[in-house]
Amino acid sequence: MQSLWMLFASFMFAVMGVCVKLASAEFSTSELVMYRGVVGIIVLASMIKLQGGTFRTSMPGAHLWRGVIGVISLWLWYYSIGELPLATAMTLNYLSPIWIAVWLFAMGWWHARGDVKWPLMVAVAASFVGVTLLLRPAFHANQLTPALIALGSSMLTAMAYMQVRKLGLAGEPENRVVFYFTVMNLVAGIAGVYLTGGADGPQWHPVTSVRSGLLLLAIGVCATSAQVAMTRAYRLGNTLVVANLQYTGIVFSSIWGVLVFGDVFDWHSWAGIGIILLSGMAATFYNTRSTDKGKAISKTDPIASEV
Repeated sequence: MQSLWMLFASFMFAVMGVCVKLASAEFSTSELVMYRGVVGIIVLASMIKLQGGTFRTSMPGAHLWRGVIGVISLWLWYYSIGELPLATAMTLNYLSPIWIAVWLFAMGWWHARGDVKWPLMVAVAASFVGVTLLLRPAFHANQLTPALIALGSSMLTAMAYMQVRKLGLAGEPENRVVFYFTVMNLVAGIAGVYLTGGADGPQWHPVTSVRSGLLLLAIGVCATSAQVAMTRAYRLGNTLVVANLQYTGIVFSSIWGVLVFGDVFDWHSWAGIGIILLSGMAATFYNTRSTDKGKAISKTDPIASEV
């Protein structure tokens, strides 16, 4: 039953995606990243203090690198959510375990001198078939560029997860890792507004209504609560069950996309989403079984335990 916390986390990430897409009509991507950072800092700083933790770290460089990779990935993801159907953007981002699998396969092949893990290869190959099917409608709808941006975001997300695992194995608690990531969200969001302002200077969009304020608050609250729920699920639930339950986020996003935004998909899109979901679950199964469990799972950002 503890594994079902992942269902809540996936649901909250999907709700976050809805809020990002709605808010993107009023705010720039940099502003959305910044506001997520503001809410995350407040929530996580409170949690760390209440738990008697400390903000002091012996690995500032590692946190900085993780933050840079993570915030670029987040910026690209938020941008793609604003430009693509919700289910398409969310599904492409869920390709990160596939990229992790590709990395594990490459390293395993290199060190084993040609030892090919065929189940992993089949999962990876199937995922790219799904990507091709999903990108075909995007190409015809002149949305290929944001779709490729979402694909790039998933690659950077995989890199961020692997960096988080290294931090966890070095003894950094997940609350501190996520806290410094939210700090980077705030800094990068502000910098993004100034860098994209052009000749007229930074373009700040004021919060002019209760609806706008609630959307910005919901983005931060949903993202933070989802991360907390994932942490609880991985600590108390069955690792393999939890790792695969994360893919319910694709289902939730598809439902929200149809109900809230009236998204309509042809068979190419639904087939692509289904293939990516199944291949991602297969790759997660292989990655999790191939992972040295225990310390890695208890100390890292939850989703990184797939590494």
